[in-house]
Order: sequence, then C-alpha cells, then structure tokens
Amino acid sequence: MRTKLACVVAGVGLLLAVTPVWTHHSFSAEFDVNKPLTMTGTLVKWEMINPHSWFHIDIEDADGTVVTWMVEGGSPNELIRLGVTKNTLAIGTELTIEGYHAKDGTPKAVGRNFTLSDGQRLFLGGSANRIGGER
Repeated sequence: MRTKLACVVAGVGLLLAVTPVWTHHSFSAEFDVNKPLTMTGTLVKWEMINPHSWFHIDIEDADGTVVTWMVEGGSPNELIRLGVTKNTLAIGTELTIEGYHAKDGTPKAVGRNFTLSDGQRLFLGGSANRIGGER
C-alpha cells in the first residue's frame, strides 16, 4: 500500500513539474526576430504577473489613432532583480520601447528595454534579452 501511495505521489509531482513546460512558449513561437521595433508611448497599465509581466502602452499611429500595445517583459522576480519595480514606473510615464513584434500582426510585442524621457534605460529581462545577448 505504501509503495502504491508513493508511486501516485511521485506521478502527481512529475505532472505538476512538467505542466509549466507545456504551457510556456518560446520566443520564436510568438515573436519575430526579423521584426524589431522602436516606439514611444505612455504606460496605461502594468500587470506584474507570472510567468511574464505585461505593460500596456498607448502608442499614437501616424494618422493620430491611439492603439494600446501589450509589451511582454520578464517575470516579476527578474524585473525586480533588474531594478524595475512598481515604484520605478508610474501609470502615465512616457517611454520608448525597443523589442520585437508579434508574428500574428496584433499590437503585441516582447520588450528588450524601455528608455525613459530622462534617458534612463530599463532592461526588461525575458526572452527578448536572450536574442542578441545585450544586457
């Protein structure tokens, strides 16, 4: 009976350990390294959630239309280690984003870094910073 229980517990533990690997995506599955982008906008929302943070940025198009982009950053833990906390960026902050556009053409990107209006550069961690090796 103990052996059977141990096998069940081990099996459940293995399934729980493997689930995040199935649900996580790679950079190349969602974003296009051949579509780098640089855009300037205003931070309207910040979701500091696992496994990635999401920055919602209002970007004004050439015709004056405002589009809200979702920019993926690293995990909350990674951002905090890089010095990016909820106190670093307030809603309404203007920033320039460098990153890569989503393959599906939606207003979504993965960010490499943000540059603030005072010139301060904030690295966003995550998969985009493993492309090209810059930190």
